[in-house]
Amino acid sequence: MSDIQLQKVTKRYPDGTEAVKQVDLDIGDGEFMILVGPSGCGKSTALRMIAGLEDISDGDLLIGGERVNDLAPRDRDIAMVFQNYALYPHMTVRENMGFALKLAKEDESEIRRRVDEAAKILDLEQHLERKPANLSGGQRQRVAMGRAIVRSPKVFLMDEPLSNLDAKLRVQMRTEVSRIQQRVGTTTVYVTHDQTEAMTLGDRVAVMRGGIIQQVDTPKNLYEKPQNLFVAGFIGSPSMNFLPAELDGDTIKLPFGDTRVPDEIRGKIQNGKREVIAGVRPEHFEDAVVEPDKPGLRFTAPVTVVESMGSELYAYFDVEHGQVESRDLNELAADAGMSDLPSHGDTQQVVARLDAASGACPGEKVQMVLDTRYIQLFDPDGGRSLVTTERT
Repeated sequence: MSDIQLQKVTKRYPDGTEAVKQVDLDIGDGEFMILVGPSGCGKSTALRMIAGLEDISDGDLLIGGERVNDLAPRDRDIAMVFQNYALYPHMTVRENMGFALKLAKEDESEIRRRVDEAAKILDLEQHLERKPANLSGGQRQRVAMGRAIVRSPKVFLMDEPLSNLDAKLRVQMRTEVSRIQQRVGTTTVYVTHDQTEAMTLGDRVAVMRGGIIQQVDTPKNLYEKPQNLFVAGFIGSPSMNFLPAELDGDTIKLPFGDTRVPDEIRGKIQNGKREVIAGVRPEHFEDAVVEPDKPGLRFTAPVTVVESMGSELYAYFDVEHGQVESRDLNELAADAGMSDLPSHGDTQQVVARLDAASGACPGEKVQMVLDTRYIQLFDPDGGRSLVTTERT
């Protein structure tokens, strides 16, 4: 067994700063777990504690049921893949991949067998006698992964391994990492700040902020059932639109019109009158001309900017209803580097993902329809979802 358990794990530095705060996380045997969050959220620190590169201040870390807090990294039977490839430039690919086994004084024939097996998995067979300088970035990253695979460890730990690659190669390597992990079946903990990587790679994803895990769930549930404003805003690109709204009985009053509370969430919220924050994904808007029979809330939107993505359009428009005020949203904007962007006064910018057939143009008004079945509602005080059942 190579399951991993973090039980109330905390990392506290000498100045009192807590980078990770009482994290509870169970990672199953063979599971691909993603730790995702903005810079400084504690995800890399958590990974380094699992590796033994950071001391654990409080709590227990178990690998395969054994408490490993006091074990040295070499005694934990883990293998790490770093952001930088950390390859020896004077060694061939074969020598780099087999170096750890050589240090462990494995038999030469066994080293060759394991390296050949890993090279076949990674499609590196034709590059085994080349030096790192003669390889592409993607090939070097596969060599770094091969060096981990040949050791047959209990756990793979990956710290932003694709962040040095260009955008196109990063997409290709995402599929490679997923394919390799499925084939090898080793328990893997993968750290990234890229929510697209998190959503496409992981069996489950742990979203972190400020050293605290906000939600652990499947990518699908994180996207469809976020438990708070931070998760809702961090997961998804373009990110969720947040709008000031009022819940009045069975009616939601939005800046561009009123709609009935969807049947899907009617039984999950309390009746009455209260201010709420409404969350709407960009893809739940559509041009009413393109889909005239689409049910939902219809309104006219004064489009200010249109971005053509080829297969779809991103249409931006403003609604006059003041800005959403929430500490969680302010922190999310700061984490995303958007806190210094100019505001739009008493208007709120909204982005809609429309069909490419839409005739939306800057400076013109477009008839929009919003599929209200997917509206999310959040408490302005604390950012808790009002419609999502707690999950673990």
